[in-house]
Amino acid sequence: MDVTRNQVNRSDFNDAAVLPFQLRLDDFALAMQDVYDFFYDVNIRLVEKGLERLDDMLRPAIMSGLLSDMMTASLAKHSRTLTPNGFFNGHPDLIVRGVYPDNCVKAGSEGVEIKTTRKGGGAVDTHGARNQWMCVFVYIVDNRTEPARERAPMSFTEVYLASVSTDDFRKNARGELGTRTATLHRKGIEKLRQNWIYRLSKEFPPFLKATSLGIARTASSKYLGSFSIPILSYPTASAAAKVDPEPANGSNTIPSPSGRIPLTNARKNACGFRLG
Repeated sequence: MDVTRNQVNRSDFNDAAVLPFQLRLDDFALAMQDVYDFFYDVNIRLVEKGLERLDDMLRPAIMSGLLSDMMTASLAKHSRTLTPNGFFNGHPDLIVRGVYPDNCVKAGSEGVEIKTTRKGGGAVDTHGARNQWMCVFVYIVDNRTEPARERAPMSFTEVYLASVSTDDFRKNARGELGTRTATLHRKGIEKLRQNWIYRLSKEFPPFLKATSLGIARTASSKYLGSFSIPILSYPTASAAAKVDPEPANGSNTIPSPSGRIPLTNARKNACGFRLG
């Protein structure tokens, strides 16, 4: 199986995007490339041993958690002012360096919350409505192309960043065994999309986007013969309701003895994803 190193296309970024906390588009480009390089390095070794790619091994929720951790660590590495929140399961994921004691806060307002999802358009569950800067990375994983050796590498297709308030959310009904969550409602999603950071122009087979924004019903007819990535101007009801499940608080994480800095299986020190 051939392994392809994915590359970030700088021309797909929005030069008119509003960026808080002295963030730069280059910060996003470098952080995304860090993740692409990590997957390439790992997949090369896996394929050499006759194993599946990491893209194919991980369940969706685990993949989203892994990418969230990686993007948090790498954005912090390239950012001028942001650093990972040292409080275990604290909010937001990235905080402004020096604002909070020891760069740790259980619930702060100065920073950026990082979310990742396979669902196009930016609709993603959160653990509660907050006034916050929220950044959503949308990605696709090709685990359907056959033969498997021809599968495309994991790709980020959309990135959104916006300042949202509690009024931009709707509360989701809590199931018998579920936890209470909140999702941006229609106007909240529109606010998020207005400040898009990145939209991938690369062409993919339509089925790779069939789950995004409820377009599965039209992918075979509307986009037959076209490999472009469709982006709808507003979310459908199903898109807002069905999003990737977030890992439960504390899942796949091990708190340090101090109870503050989480050590996660996503931290790959050898690849430069270090916190602090």
